[in-house]
Amino acid sequence: MNAGKRKSMVLLIAAIALLLSASLAGCSKPADTQAQKNNTESQTPAEKVVTLSWPRDIGPMNPHVYNPSQLIAQSMIFEPLVNYGAGGKLEPALAESWTISEDGREYTFKIRQGVKFSDGSAFNASIVKKNFDAIMKNVDNHSWLGFISLLEKTEAVDEFTFKLKLKEAYYPTIQELSVVRPVRFLGEAGFPDDGDTSKGVKASIGTGPWMLNDYKTDEYAAFTRNPNYWGEQPKVDKIVIKIIPDGDTRVLAFEKGELDLIYGEGIISLDAYKQLEESGEYETKLSEPVAARQLVLNTANAALAELNVRLALQAGFNKQAMVDGVTSGFEEKADNLLSTNLPYTNISVTPVPYDIEKAKSYLDEAGWKLPEGKTVREKDGKPLELELIYEKAEQIQKPMAETLQSEWAAIGVKLNITGLDLTEQIKRFRANDFDLNFFSNYGSPYDPHSYIHITAEKGFGIAEALANLPMKAQLDQQIHDTLVSTDEKKREELYASILTTLQEQAAIVPISYVKKMVVADKKLGGVEFPANRDANAFSSLQIIE
Repeated sequence: MNAGKRKSMVLLIAAIALLLSASLAGCSKPADTQAQKNNTESQTPAEKVVTLSWPRDIGPMNPHVYNPSQLIAQSMIFEPLVNYGAGGKLEPALAESWTISEDGREYTFKIRQGVKFSDGSAFNASIVKKNFDAIMKNVDNHSWLGFISLLEKTEAVDEFTFKLKLKEAYYPTIQELSVVRPVRFLGEAGFPDDGDTSKGVKASIGTGPWMLNDYKTDEYAAFTRNPNYWGEQPKVDKIVIKIIPDGDTRVLAFEKGELDLIYGEGIISLDAYKQLEESGEYETKLSEPVAARQLVLNTANAALAELNVRLALQAGFNKQAMVDGVTSGFEEKADNLLSTNLPYTNISVTPVPYDIEKAKSYLDEAGWKLPEGKTVREKDGKPLELELIYEKAEQIQKPMAETLQSEWAAIGVKLNITGLDLTEQIKRFRANDFDLNFFSNYGSPYDPHSYIHITAEKGFGIAEALANLPMKAQLDQQIHDTLVSTDEKKREELYASILTTLQEQAAIVPISYVKKMVVADKKLGGVEFPANRDANAFSSLQIIE
């Protein structure tokens, strides 16, 4: 190779080297940038998500309608004027304060200023009135709330003052304003054009701490924090509710780590709860009583119209053993008709003790004799035969019914037990087509006023079942006087008298206290039980690092 060619080759190699160098330098910059990006992303806090399950779809998330909308989810999005706090204390929420006229008919609310809906629109007295107007378009749907049927007028006095007027005094009005539905508030953009929310809403816009972010019917619902929330923001970023109808499947999903939390009433079997508790791998807890499980004895049945027969049935079964055996000790035996953590319910009662011989004596005194060679008592040639209806899908009612059937046979009472679908059970109860039926009170914030209301007001099943009590008319008058009274001391005396009479008449038998349950991953903290039975417990949740 001559000198010219060698020089050309050297120059070519140098040029190639220079190009390669530049090319490598150009490639290294994006690589470094990607590394920096990856490093930045690794430093971004991970989204804090809590996943739990519910047995049915959450529904359309309309604050003014009932099933299929689920209370637990409605309470995440929509808020009340007043909150129901521990011990029945009524606390400010969207209303900062309120005053009640001396005659108990007029309520004036000072609306909290600075509150916004999740879409950024303002919350004020005008939107409060618009929501009340929507509710009152369908007053028959909501008349189970006592104050709704008494509502005479609502008025937005000014931007932050709202007033409602009743036809007569009704002391539980403030308490009823704390319930999860229907008196909660939808933003303007969520209303249908005609204002009638009973037909549906355009969007679930509320003032609450959560917004529905993602939803697939019968599969899941995801809620994220409302950036406009006026109160303290939740401690986690997202709540995911998976729809899992079957309790055993729910337990399996939890054990596989697909759920962080099991929460609610009867959400899994008590046996499953016990197994999860005993494993020591999870945090478990039970709430205070949220309701009392009861047995209603229908006095329309001639035998059950006799007080001694009702007392015999109470004395004729071992309540403590039944509750311990059926609920694995998780529910407590109830001697009071209503748990004493509700207002006006802390009364002194004398329980009917378990006493087989006393039960037999009560029946003898009532004229129900056991003929020689027979197992069922008779009176005037008729056997003492009763039917107890129960919800066949319920995990506790059936074994309790079977226990009563066995124990009452020992005192000469034949008990036939009939399992029904829930809708049929309710239908027969309200039609007064039963001898005995399981029932539970509504819990907070409905009770105790709702409980005494349905013992007087026909249409719910209880009033009809108590119709043959000898003092029923007097009891009904006391209930009316209680609900319209503006005198706190008088109300206390009336409640004590009403509840004592109901206890002594033994037409409603307290059995046990229902509780909520929690099973949580140990990384989860802040699991609390709200005072309102139907409210959610999610804003206090936190993931422990």
